[in-house]
Amino acid sequence: MNKIFDTSLETFDEDVIALSHSQPVLVDLWAEWCSPCIVIAPILKQVVENYDEPLALAKVEVDEGENMKLAGQYQVRGFPTVLLIQDGEEKGRFSGAQPASFIEQFIEQHSR
Repeated sequence: MNKIFDTSLETFDEDVIALSHSQPVLVDLWAEWCSPCIVIAPILKQVVENYDEPLALAKVEVDEGENMKLAGQYQVRGFPTVLLIQDGEEKGRFSGAQPASFIEQFIEQHSR
């Protein structure tokens, strides 16, 4: 089952790290003021919804509450940055708006 959800610094370990032990989790670190973030959001949603194997998408609005600390923890330099977390560890990342084909290849390369 693929799912898409919002998460935050407070719930990240439970929402993302724990879940990543049973399936890969894409983490979308985004901001409301960021145009590429708005562009990639529906593309990520489409990729996750159409993916054949279990895959989750966790969305982190970095300007909300303490969430910027997550961006710092993962040494994010720009937005959007998408992380692939599996088995509790970051397996890969990319930045900027990318087409669905790129995202699908990224998942295949890093989640095996």
